[in-house]
Amino acid sequence: MHHDVIIIGAGPAGLCLAKALCDLDLKVALVERQARAAIAEPAFDGREIALTHASIRQLRDLGIWQHLPDDAASPLRAARVMEGDCLHDMRIDAALAGKSELGMLVPNQRIREAAWKAVGDMPGLDFFDGARVHTVRTTDDHACVTLGDGLRLEAPLLVAADSRFSETRRAMGIGADQYDFGKSMLVCRMHHEQPHQGVAWEWFGHGQTLALLPLQEHQASVVVTLPDSAARRLAALDVDAFAHEMEQRYGHRLGHMRLESSRHVYPLVGVYARRFVARRFALAGDAAVGMHPVTAHGFNLGLDSVARLTDMARHAVRCGGDLGCAEGLARYERRHRRGTRPLYLATRAIVELYTNDRAPARVVRETVLRAGRHLTPFRRALARTLADDAPATRPPLQRLRDGLALLRP
Repeated sequence: MHHDVIIIGAGPAGLCLAKALCDLDLKVALVERQARAAIAEPAFDGREIALTHASIRQLRDLGIWQHLPDDAASPLRAARVMEGDCLHDMRIDAALAGKSELGMLVPNQRIREAAWKAVGDMPGLDFFDGARVHTVRTTDDHACVTLGDGLRLEAPLLVAADSRFSETRRAMGIGADQYDFGKSMLVCRMHHEQPHQGVAWEWFGHGQTLALLPLQEHQASVVVTLPDSAARRLAALDVDAFAHEMEQRYGHRLGHMRLESSRHVYPLVGVYARRFVARRFALAGDAAVGMHPVTAHGFNLGLDSVARLTDMARHAVRCGGDLGCAEGLARYERRHRRGTRPLYLATRAIVELYTNDRAPARVVRETVLRAGRHLTPFRRALARTLADDAPATRPPLQRLRDGLALLRP
């Protein structure tokens, strides 16, 4: 079967890319291991995505945002960073970025559900669900994917969007730098007595990291980062014991707490592919860059990869060129690496500093927070970075000018 593009992986990034390419009147093959029902009605997985203004605009343009339920998006009005029992916390308000909110929090499964509703019935899409990839290979002329049932797919371009542990990436001979943080993340939703007022918390304690992602006024997604054995012990507690321990871990600052969802534990592993492209092949989403979820912003980088690949395809269609040509792929590689590498490294460095329980590191953290409270330009820069209203396709010189503008008082 011949297509214009083959995408392996129907996660959020793969679905969004399929919709973007179908909007260009391209014929897309989407290959997914799960059954169609699991894609159309994905189960709750505990993960909340902090969408920037640029990402929201992109989802609107793709016709995906319109499929979200009315109550799916929760405004993120401010972020608060705390260190242990230190009184010098730092608050980053949306007003510093000239916005009413830094972004919106949307459940991962709602994004997947909305993306499927937008793309599932498009005439340009062939969806192969419950499919195992047997082999992948590329030549100078085309990419070829053979499925487990013997079906053979061909296209000028193959894209892997099959998670940070991408089997397709490995099959194509592309390695990845993986950083195991040695911790696991427990996530769930809880009702709490005290209102959160739309403020997200990032609380770096001794031996644990706590996060609070505000949903409804008395409901939040709570995130506890611990050694894996401790996280799984916490997840196995009965409902009442779990709520009691969470109240203690959050210092009773939220009052009485009650579990309102299933609990999920995920290992924390950051991934950065050593190459984003090969002959007639590209990586997208977490297969290219798998971020630490400290800011819940990883999917925004996935949408950046969708925007950059779509821009590459649009240029090829407009010029009557080759969708998988080496020049276009090299351009995508350069742009996506420039757009992701600094944030990936900075996030890793921040996590390493703020999860180090040794005394010198604690002193540095407290000093940074104390100084940050009084440096308005610094907090304004953070606010604009979190809100991120700039499209991924903005030219590098314009992005540089925007970056310099952050330092103005």
